Amino acid sequence: MPASHAKRMERSRTGLFFAVLLLCGCSTTVERDGPGKRRAPTDVADAVPKVEAKSKYGNPASYEVLGKRYYTLKTAAGFSQRGVASWYGEKFHGRKTSSGEVYDMYKMTAAHKGLPLPTYVEVINLDNQRRAVVKVNDRGPFHDNRVIDLSYAAALKLGVVEKGTAFVQINAIDPSSEGQRTARNVQYPANSQQSGVYLQVGAFRERQNAQALVDKLTRVVAGKVGITQVFTAGSTLHRVQIGPVMSVAAADSLVAALASIGISEHHFVSN
Repeated sequence: MPASHAKRMERSRTGLFFAVLLLCGCSTTVERDGPGKRRAPTDVADAVPKVEAKSKYGNPASYEVLGKRYYTLKTAAGFSQRGVASWYGEKFHGRKTSSGEVYDMYKMTAAHKGLPLPTYVEVINLDNQRRAVVKVNDRGPFHDNRVIDLSYAAALKLGVVEKGTAFVQINAIDPSSEGQRTARNVQYPANSQQSGVYLQVGAFRERQNAQALVDKLTRVVAGKVGITQVFTAGSTLHRVQIGPVMSVAAADSLVAALASIGISEHHFVSN
């Protein structure tokens, strides 16, 4: 191959790589990241929620990454989520996020697949009850079993850096509401096991449909599979849940087992 042609191909691949990064944000990688050469502060102040205009580039109705389509929420009002957090650092330090802001691993920020950019959220580590307020300004993490990617500073404050992951509770903060400008004063049990973290796989009006899914799941998952009932809109909803899930490793194994039988829709809940 002529040297000039090879150089043109290399420039083309490089351009495509950075185009993908701009679309998807910093967090498309699933590789282990690093904390950087210089030491981050140990007492990082929370992000201060404030009313901001939505990013012009970070809020498409939907977008696709690695063959999977994701949908952006129109509002973060009342948003609450439980799941596994990860973090990203040096590898993306100084690069543009999906909102157009430059990623600074020493600021209190995070990436999320669906929240409007920007959104301020409180994150609680369910293993140690540490709390942090962060600004969601990026997209990710694009991993089957992760709900938020924390900046290095946020992960350090929450005690996530060493383990790499943790069960967390995410609560959106409304900057326009005086009562929500600071972190919520909701108390959670001291660890994820006591918090009752369950993986919900389905919800059905008819109990027999829920039972059919339970029978299917018990053949492929190691955890306890059960049905809980909740009354809504004048009828009973039968929720199929696995758990309690005792660790992130156990959660990853469950998600892999579900994927093996074609189940990709699931989320973490508490009972």
